[in-house]
Amino acid sequence: MTRRHRPRLVVLTATDTPPPANLETLHELADVTVADAGGLAEALPGAEVLFLWDFFSEALQEHWDAADVLEWVHVAAAGVDKLRFPQLVDSGVIVTNSSGVFDRPIAEFVLAAILAHDKQFLRSRDLQREHRWKHRELTRTTGSKALVVGTGGIGRETARLLRAVGLAVRGVGRVARAEDPDFGDVVASDQLAAAVGWADHVVLAAPLTELTRRMVDEDVLRAMRSTAHLVNVGRGALVDQDAVVAALRDGRIAAATLDVFATEPLPPEHELWQLDNVALSAHMCGDVVGWRDELAAAFEDNLRRFMAAERLSSQVDLVKGYAPTS
Repeated sequence: MTRRHRPRLVVLTATDTPPPANLETLHELADVTVADAGGLAEALPGAEVLFLWDFFSEALQEHWDAADVLEWVHVAAAGVDKLRFPQLVDSGVIVTNSSGVFDRPIAEFVLAAILAHDKQFLRSRDLQREHRWKHRELTRTTGSKALVVGTGGIGRETARLLRAVGLAVRGVGRVARAEDPDFGDVVASDQLAAAVGWADHVVLAAPLTELTRRMVDEDVLRAMRSTAHLVNVGRGALVDQDAVVAALRDGRIAAATLDVFATEPLPPEHELWQLDNVALSAHMCGDVVGWRDELAAAFEDNLRRFMAAERLSSQVDLVKGYAPTS
């Protein structure tokens, strides 16, 4: 079965980002309008498909009333927290994300963060700049313990990779279970404070929902080991950022690797920049060379499915806030 007409497609772009590399192919498949946030209200009427190439944009919520025949929204990202506004949640419009594109790159970033922490790469860099030769003993990574918070595609790929290099892994998810093929034991998210004391590394890879917002709070931080390393590759709002800063500053946890923050870009005056036990990066843990081409290809594949009236890949449950995995 195929659709009876070419769909009308709006591609929402940002002024500082080039359009998808396969835009010419998209024009062959659909009647395409490229718009930025300022032109979205004019572009939406009559459009059946919206491709959020500008995945941080909140313009759809602002101009929702103009979406008169919208059937499907695809976001070029894994997170969908910007799309969980009531009108879209209640609309019946299908929402898909780019699940799978970022899984392995983010898992590699987490592994690199753990190795950099255990092998004191930041400290060595500081000593190098000071021209100081200082021998130290390092931490053996094999046999250490990682608690991966979030059991979706990114968390699952992270668990697989960490297990492959010899770490013991447990997961934290919505529902507790045993004998998971990748996590072993999965702890219910409401038991996080009781679970974190087991871990040398606490890795946050959960979607941002009402249940996960500020899940790493003062109680969880107090329960972590003083030698623990916090890695956040999910969303900044998964943590109480002020409480994390205080715990790092006071030595109640040993270190953090943070790729996401409550406010982005992180303000230049923020205390996190000054802490020696923190490694910061600019929300880039999954953005490997070629990532935009993969995002564009994922949408093109789903557009072809849409035109053939087939089930779309990576459909999101907006109530839960993520695309369920098998």
